[in-house]
Amino acid sequence: MHLFYTPDINSSATTYTLNEEESKHCIKVLRLGNGKRIQLVDGVGGFYTAEIMDDNPKRCSVKITDVKTGVGKKDWSIQMLIAPTKNNDRIEWFVEKATEIGIDRISFINCKNSERIVIKTERAEKVAIAAMKQSLKAYLPLIDEMADFKKVLESLNNSTAKKMIAHCDAFSNNSKKHIKEVYKKTESAIILIGPEGDFTKDEIEYALKNGFEEITLGESRLRTETAAVYACTVVNVLNE
Repeated sequence: MHLFYTPDINSSATTYTLNEEESKHCIKVLRLGNGKRIQLVDGVGGFYTAEIMDDNPKRCSVKITDVKTGVGKKDWSIQMLIAPTKNNDRIEWFVEKATEIGIDRISFINCKNSERIVIKTERAEKVAIAAMKQSLKAYLPLIDEMADFKKVLESLNNSTAKKMIAHCDAFSNNSKKHIKEVYKKTESAIILIGPEGDFTKDEIEYALKNGFEEITLGESRLRTETAAVYACTVVNVLNE
């Protein structure tokens, strides 16, 4: 069944009107008409089954026939702190795959070796929406604007989540444990992934002072976006 993003829908609603973009996709692109059944997702756990009442390509109206809330709700979460890659396509690939796999929040950070200091969050959100719909998930990850490395870490000082930093250089710990040895099932996780030039020694030390634990993602040297997807995958698999 076709799925449409409706972030402003009310769970008690009996009818709803799709916005112009989704109406056009529904009526003109998919060529759906009156009486056809579709599904709506609100990005916060709600799945709605609906029937098209008015197949207007700009304001398609539907009747809600079934509502499910809290679909796929978890007691734990994954937040990825990641320095964007120079190639924007690669960071969008990460957003897409992490959303499909399962992630709750993506925070872009500006590090000393960052090659990109501006990120188009609006574009990243569109990629995440498409991935959410593709993977039939009910929750849309929160995507934060680019922020300074230290400020982001300071904002997490009161978090009870397991905080981990993955880096390639052995500045402070030559016996880093694999993420699967450090992370425990049902813990919320905050994972710090650096830029293509990796973190500096000072950044690693700052993370450790702010409660982050050093981890390894295996013997291979992974690209930034690959490392983030891998870490996201491990946490999700350990919670299956």
